[in-house]
Amino acid sequence: MQEREVLLNPNPLVQFLKKPAAEFTKHDIIKFIDENGIELLNFRYVGEDGKLKTLNFVITSKEYLDAILSTGERVDGSSLFSFIDAGGSDLYVIPRYKTAFLDPFSEIPTLNILCSFYTQEGNPLESAPEYILKKAHEDFKRSTGYTFKAMGELEYYVSSVGNDLYPARNQKGYHSSAPFSNWESLRIEAMRLIARAGGKIKYGHSEVGDFSTETLDFEQHEIEFMPVEAEDAVDQLIIAKWILRMVGQKHNVQVSFAPKITVGKAGSGLHIHMMLEKDGENCMIDNYQLSAVAKKMIAGLLELASPLTAFGNTIPTSYLRLVPNQEAPTMVCWGDTNRSVLVRVPLGWVAETNMIKDANPQQTGDIPYVPGKQTVEFRAPDGSADLYHLLAGMIIAAKRGILEDNSLEKAEELYVSGNIFDDDHKALLESLEHLPQSCWDSAESLEKHRKAFEENNIFPKGTIDRFIRQLKGFEDKKLQEKLTNNKEAMEKVVAEYIHCA
Repeated sequence: MQEREVLLNPNPLVQFLKKPAAEFTKHDIIKFIDENGIELLNFRYVGEDGKLKTLNFVITSKEYLDAILSTGERVDGSSLFSFIDAGGSDLYVIPRYKTAFLDPFSEIPTLNILCSFYTQEGNPLESAPEYILKKAHEDFKRSTGYTFKAMGELEYYVSSVGNDLYPARNQKGYHSSAPFSNWESLRIEAMRLIARAGGKIKYGHSEVGDFSTETLDFEQHEIEFMPVEAEDAVDQLIIAKWILRMVGQKHNVQVSFAPKITVGKAGSGLHIHMMLEKDGENCMIDNYQLSAVAKKMIAGLLELASPLTAFGNTIPTSYLRLVPNQEAPTMVCWGDTNRSVLVRVPLGWVAETNMIKDANPQQTGDIPYVPGKQTVEFRAPDGSADLYHLLAGMIIAAKRGILEDNSLEKAEELYVSGNIFDDDHKALLESLEHLPQSCWDSAESLEKHRKAFEENNIFPKGTIDRFIRQLKGFEDKKLQEKLTNNKEAMEKVVAEYIHCA
């Protein structure tokens, strides 16, 4: 297993140390720094705004390096989190060795390490985003016996000065190749750097949303990841967003994960795929069909779908994306290979087939079937998502569905075959719960369901209060009405939230 994780791994630390990142120790980090001429060490961590922060250390001696990696450093928590009072704001940031990666943008040889927050007493900070997710996953494992794996589909727009030779084709960008995909090279450059930083990438491609304005071309792309444990899934998304923005800056173009750029064009989601695993086996399939526990998990996600938007759709423009007939969900339901539902069951290579041999008749010998690829996809979140809190909330919802007695019946009631907006589903459509239509509505839903998230102190009360306060602070209850046919107002709102999370 260890050899498989090292073979062809693009992470320079994995190659040099000849062990998977999960096994990195302090001694390993010091050895890599010492033998590779690393001059600078960066502690990286995520504040309340969801963006990476940086603390730089110039390495002056092995004793100094050992001290940093052994004890971490202190930071001003009140400048990172609104819930920490300035009168007693010191926090420790403690490095997590497995997250170490070479900084691809620094002119000085530099190593980055993600950190967790600890209190003055040396305990994990209860309200720290990464600790809330850790608590949720540990509780899930204890309660259900399953490991929760996840991965994101990271969609984004590149905006640049118009290209007269190969201009953007309106909403026709899906899987375009260069030269009709002007920024394919940027995506590939970012993918390479993300992989070297430890990201487990599945693939990348251009997306539907190409369009032009009088001065700019907008081109949509996506990078999709492999399922990993929930905490790692968030870490790799955080790093990937940072890398994409840095590569965009290098090429003097803007990279935005904003959920909506303009009315009538494809928005950018951050769909989350998930799977349950036990003893290393994918538990989403039973006898070539979606398993009972997978359906129960879906039922739990649907039950708490509306309050989950408080963590996954956190800015006013989020709700300009969640509108009918835009391949974004609006109703609480699920279905197979269906992009109009909230939870989609994509193709999962469930049955053993001879597709490879059919496409390659010259192939001799057996080609082993690769099982265990089935996931289900939660399609509401977007690039504004507070990722640690979102994944924690989704885990809580999944646990709720798995443990409730009537989850299979709930799942059956909310299943939709085909497009939810077809005339055949008119009666069902009228009976389904509608997702929130504004940050205000999302906050109201979170208030109503807050006990589900506060159970076992996974989400502290103050964290829920903060989300409700921030969401209501936008006062966006009738924003969609105000922006209808008002181009100038729309552009102003988009510009305000263009660099979300």
